[in-house]
Amino acid sequence: MTSTSSLAELSFLDFAIAVAITALLAMGVFAHANKHGDRHATAWGVATFLFAGIVVPVYFVRYWLTKRRRGA
Repeated sequence: MTSTSSLAELSFLDFAIAVAITALLAMGVFAHANKHGDRHATAWGVATFLFAGIVVPVYFVRYWLTKRRRGA
């Protein structure tokens, strides 16, 4: 078994699980951004759904840096 696979090789269950995980991440990022007053919470949620591996770390690093800046 190789570590690389294409989208065509995914079973329906694998695809459904991947979509469910990204949807949960997107809802979590949206809820966090909305709770903390981010004006672009919806955009963060949509971007998370589409590009979760990139957006989630960027969002939380950005949140941490702006929180530090406000608190200092």
